[in-house]
Amino acid sequence: MSDVSDSHGGEPELIVEVRGSLGLLTLNRPRALNALTHGMVVMMRAALDEWAGRDDVLAVAVVGAGERGLCAGGDIVSLHADARAGGGAAAAAFWSDEYRLNAAIACYPKPYIALMDGIVLGGGVGISAHGSHRVVTERSRIGMPETGIGFVPDVGGTWLLSHAPGELGTHLALTGTMIGADDAIAVGLADVRVPSRSLAELVAALELLDPAVEGDPAAAVDATIAEFAEPAGAAPLLQERAWTDEAYASDDAGVIMGRMRASGNEAANAAADALAARSPSAIAVTLAALRRSARAGSLEEALALEFRAALRALAAPDFAEGVRAQVIDKDRSPRWSPPTLSEVDPAAVEAAFAPLDEAERVRFGTGEWEAS
Repeated sequence: MSDVSDSHGGEPELIVEVRGSLGLLTLNRPRALNALTHGMVVMMRAALDEWAGRDDVLAVAVVGAGERGLCAGGDIVSLHADARAGGGAAAAAFWSDEYRLNAAIACYPKPYIALMDGIVLGGGVGISAHGSHRVVTERSRIGMPETGIGFVPDVGGTWLLSHAPGELGTHLALTGTMIGADDAIAVGLADVRVPSRSLAELVAALELLDPAVEGDPAAAVDATIAEFAEPAGAAPLLQERAWTDEAYASDDAGVIMGRMRASGNEAANAAADALAARSPSAIAVTLAALRRSARAGSLEEALALEFRAALRALAAPDFAEGVRAQVIDKDRSPRWSPPTLSEVDPAAVEAAFAPLDEAERVRFGTGEWEAS
């Protein structure tokens, strides 16, 4: 067993174990809802690389310590502090390694089982929804809430949501709406539902897979999970497609909001209210990122676009203001700049995806993102 130490409390941030035939990653920052640090990301990637070459490890699973959830995302307080004091180089390094981890999970050569119990937000989606076996429970609450802090969905979130049915992914990305297990399965963020009370038994069963007899580890994992699975219920979000597909069928966020207000639909009006409370700049850039990711040829291409957009968001005023309002001061009253969608400069949206210039390379200590 190995770990990454938490400098704040002396407890391991990440526990890395091999139990029988299972490589087990336990995110171990329960008081921070298992938010990811750079050290955790680096250790996760190292463990995956090692286990990929071990014949005795048939599958990998990731779980979260505590009762609240798998992972609340990246440690945005640290990212905020770096943006204000350090210029963003540490954040850029974190995202570079985090996105490489996301890409590695998506093409991992062995079954990668994510137990998406409880809260799974932002970066938590990145270490789970790209896996081969994504398990949700009746307690799952999954979302990409980045526009509420002046940021954009990243970790491959624009790739995942741009491939959801109709415009449901656009709705989730722009409003930051959190969804439950059945909706997560319906939009392609999860595969199977297992009762939370059965998760410990599921992990124990996965540990008992026998390398000597399992010719197809993926099929063995499928069969093991199926023993504990329960039928998925109706997905409430699918009932919203009539208005979401119509309202969000535009590349202009102002047009989208106008359609919502004019629809006379209560859910559409509530979505417009949600958009009105979020960063106008983040909404405009997120919509553009979704459209680009829908046309991208791979997850890696989408991640490269997200990396550019993330660095530009870090340098813009709304991220610092959003984190202040939602996480630090918690007054829930961000002062966005600009304050309305109509004032967002289309040229600034396009610039979010432009190649990094020399000044940015110096500031962030990085070049363009590439998977490795």
